[in-house]
Amino acid sequence: MRFVLASASPARLSVLRAAGIEPVVRVSGVDEDAVAAALVDPEPAELVTALAAAKAEAVRAGEQDAVVVGCDSMLSMHGEVVGKPHDPEVAAKRWRQMAGGTGELLTGHAVLKLRGGEVVARAQAHRTTAVRFAEPTEAELDAYLASGEPLRVAGGFTLDGLGGWFVEGIDGDPSSVIGISLPLTRGLLAEVGVRVTDLWTSGTA
Repeated sequence: MRFVLASASPARLSVLRAAGIEPVVRVSGVDEDAVAAALVDPEPAELVTALAAAKAEAVRAGEQDAVVVGCDSMLSMHGEVVGKPHDPEVAAKRWRQMAGGTGELLTGHAVLKLRGGEVVARAQAHRTTAVRFAEPTEAELDAYLASGEPLRVAGGFTLDGLGGWFVEGIDGDPSSVIGISLPLTRGLLAEVGVRVTDLWTSGTA
C-alpha cells in the first residue's frame, strides 16, 4: 500500500523519512482561501482540519491501493490565526508580536484509505501544541527574515530549522510543530485499519 503525502513541505517529508516511511509526494494545489470562504465562521481547529481534508481529496485521483494524508498548520497568537507570512514586512510584524510570548500551533490531518481507486475509509483530527517564543534581537530578527525561511512556513517560524534558535520550548508534540504529527497520524491510520508498521520501508528496524 502506497503512502501518499499531499504536501510539498520538505519538513513533513523529512519527518516521515526519519520515521521509516518513504511517501509518494503529490502537491494538492488547493485554493486555501476558497476552502476557508466556504466555511461559516470556523474555529481554528475546524479550519486546519478542513484544509487538510481538501488537500487529501485533491490528490487521490489516480491512486489505487493507498493511504493519502493531507496536513495543514496555522499559528494562533493573541486570538489571531495566521498561516504563512509570504511577505517580509508581515513576518517582521508577527515576530515582534510573538517574541517572548506563547502561541498555539494547530495542525490538522486527514487520512483517506483507497482500495481499487475508491475511498473505503476516512479519518481526520487536529493537534494543538503550545510554543514558547524567545526574544530575538533586532539584528537576529533581520538575519532570520533575510534567510527567507519564515516567509514559507506557518506562523513564520520553524522548530527544525533556523527558527529553532528562537523557540524557548514547546508543550506537546514536536513532530506536530514541524508539520506532521506522528502520534496523530498513527492514530488516524489505525482508524482506517492500517498499521503504521506495515508502511515502514524495508530495512527499518
